[in-house]
This record gives sequence, C-alpha cells and structure tokens, in this order.
Amino acid sequence: MRLSLRYRLLLPLALLLVGDAAATAWAAQIAAHNTERRLAEQQWGVARTLTEPPFFPLKEPVLRKMQKLSGAEFLFTHPSEPIQSTFPDPKPTPPLDVPTAEQPQADEEHTLGPPVVVAGQEYRCLRLPLKAPHPNAGGNLYIFYPESLRRTAVANAVRPLIILGGAGGIIAVVMMFAYGSRLVRRVRDIDARTRLIAAGDFRPMPLPTANDELRDLCEAVNDMARRLAAFQDELQQTERLKVLGQFSGGLAHQLRNAAAGAKLAVELFLTENPSADPEPLRVALRQLARIEANLRQFLAMGKPPTGERVACDLVKIIDQAVSLLKPQCQHAGTTILWDPPAEMEMTWGDPTALSHLLGNVIGNAVEAAGPGGTVEIRLAERGARSANKPCRIEVIDTGPGPPPGIAEKLFDPFVTGKEQGIGLGLAVAKQAVEAHGGTIVWTRREGKTVFAIELPGESATS
Repeated sequence: MRLSLRYRLLLPLALLLVGDAAATAWAAQIAAHNTERRLAEQQWGVARTLTEPPFFPLKEPVLRKMQKLSGAEFLFTHPSEPIQSTFPDPKPTPPLDVPTAEQPQADEEHTLGPPVVVAGQEYRCLRLPLKAPHPNAGGNLYIFYPESLRRTAVANAVRPLIILGGAGGIIAVVMMFAYGSRLVRRVRDIDARTRLIAAGDFRPMPLPTANDELRDLCEAVNDMARRLAAFQDELQQTERLKVLGQFSGGLAHQLRNAAAGAKLAVELFLTENPSADPEPLRVALRQLARIEANLRQFLAMGKPPTGERVACDLVKIIDQAVSLLKPQCQHAGTTILWDPPAEMEMTWGDPTALSHLLGNVIGNAVEAAGPGGTVEIRLAERGARSANKPCRIEVIDTGPGPPPGIAEKLFDPFVTGKEQGIGLGLAVAKQAVEAHGGTIVWTRREGKTVFAIELPGESATS
C-alpha cells in the first residue's frame, strides 16, 4: 500500500497526539477529582464549624452568613422547633432518604454527599445529626451544595488543561501538515526534474533557498544532469563517427575514382589544346582538389594519426598551405597575408596531419573572409633560447565570425554555418592538434575572427 511522505511524517505526530490526549484526559480527571475533594473539604469545614464547639445556635441569620461564605444552602429541622432554612419560601421538605454523613477518618476523603433534587434544582447533600452537648441536639442539619457550582468549579479546573492540550495538538498538526506539504512539494519538484532529465532535458533546476539535505539532493541532480548532457554529446559524436566510418569507405572509393577521372580528363585537354583558355579548367582543377581535400577529411575523422613523428618545420608547412590556397584567393578576390620568419620553427609531429591541420584552418579562414576580405597568418618566433616553448600560430580573418547558434560547437563534426559546408574541416583540425598534444581555440578580436593554435616545441615532444 502506497503511503504518502506527508502522512508518514504525520503518523508519528498522530501517535504523539494520542498520547498527549490520554495524558490530558488523565490530568483533567485528576484536576476534577482534586477540585471536588477541595469543595468537599470546604463544606466539611463549614459543617464542623456549625456542629462542634464553640456552638452556634442554628438560626436563619447564622445559616445565611454561612451561606454567603460557602455558597451552599442550609436547612435545619428539629421535632420541637420550627424549620430554619436559607431556601426561599415556601421552605422545602428535607429529603428523608439522605443517609447520615459521618466525619471521615484520617485516611478517608471528604465527599459532598449524594445527589438530591430540591425545588427542581440539583444539589449534593450532607445530613448531619446534632448530638449533645449541642444546644440544638436532636435535630438534623442539611447542607446542600449546588450541583451547578460543583460543575462550574470542575470545568474551570479542567478547561485550561483541555484548551492547552487540544490547542497545542491542533497547532502541531497544522504546522506539521504545512511543513509536510512543503516538503512533499519540494520532493515532487525533484521528481519532476528527474523525469525531464530522463526525457532528455538536461537544464539545471533552481536550488532551494534552505540549506538542507534536499538542497544537496538538488545539487546532485544538477550534477547528474550536467554529466548526462556531456555523455549525450559524446554519444552523439560517437554515433556520428560510427555512421561516418560505415559510409566513408564506399564514399572514398567513389570520390577518388571520380576525382581522378576528372583531373585526368582536364589535364589531357590542356595538353592537347595549348591555345585554349586555361583559367576555367584551372578552376575545375581547384574544385577537384577541394573534393580530394574533403575526401581526406572523411577518411581522417575518428582515426588516430598513423604517420611517423618527425621534426617538422612549421614555416615550410604554412608556405605549402598558402601556395595551395593562393589561386583560390586570387579567383575570389581575397587577400592572404603571410610573412614567413627567417628562421625555422620546429615541432615534432606527423607532417601530413599538420599539413591537413593548417590547410583546413587557413582554408576555413579564406572562405569566411570571402571576396574582398583579408586573411593574415602569424607565427610567433620563439628564438634559439626557448626551443621547448610552444609554437603559436594565429590565423586571422575579417569575416563576420560563426553564427551564434554554432559558436559553442564550432569544432564538433558536421557543425557548419556555410550553405555548402560539411562541417569537417575544423573537427579534423582539432583532432590533429590534440593528437599532437596541442590546443586550438578561437575568439573575436577587434572585429576579426582569430584562430590560435599552439603546438609543443621540438624539445618538448622529442
């Protein structure tokens, strides 16, 4: 059977309230008993005053004074004397069936006597026979204590206990119910958040202001969501690479055959027709070279570099990349600025992978700059005294930068802001950089897009 957390919290309180109610009832019973005993002792005190020495004549003035002191009604009867009473006229007939009241012993409790009804009113009655040497010996003194006064006195003694116990219990129930409802609501918020996470929504939930265990649980849920988001991204990338690996073999074969055939046909045409305008065909050759570059990107994605690590001159590799891209820049009207340093800048790595790396980054910058734009390549010189210092290459273009929607995932496979792009160039570049123990980042600086590549120095990687 499902039992809500709210009621699980209220169950111990309910048991406590039952105990509190039992204790309150016991205390109320004790209070009522003590009150009735006190009233009885007061009435017996009055009785001793009237029946023990020094004796008072039992006349109405005396009885009325005792009435004012005790709140009881008095009735005195004697066979040879008129009735003396504090009751209004007509004087009531005394109840004949009231037993004689005896003075309690030391270990006995006083009582108010049995209940009787006189003139339609309820009383507790004490019947005291008067004996010599009392001046009214032979008569009977009746003390009638009103039942309404007894009940009022008992109620006044019991009421505070009931009010305190009941009110305290009600307040405790209300407070616990409110706290339990708030606690359950917070738990349900966490439950709803975890269900959203299970559905793929990894946004963090707001943390409660109270610093307690539920806040710790919320922090744990948020941490779990962050980890699951990272795992999901990694899984998606793995799935993309898996799909890419399944199709790359056949695609590479088809692209390679088509590109080789087209290049052969163009080169043969140029050889057989030396007087023809070569520029359109050169453009076709550049497009074929671009197909080959895309093919290499497909084949390289998801595979670690397999080339031999040797000492590489970055100046020479950048020169080769710039020379391959100059015809494309001239055709598009893009300016490429590269001032090679006088000395070699050496690193330790795979020359082919580094060529692809720099070719992809510089080619991406050329496409981003567009017609009339500028691409500048800078290679920070380290000097002979710092051969182990990382090599830093900056590729700066005047393009508008990546769209905001893909800025954070620019290096992920198949992420691109170009209409005809495939989103593999920068992904291949990042893979090559990380395989060489380096880093690649991008930023916007003075209205330009800057890609910064750092590779370990020759002595640091050899």
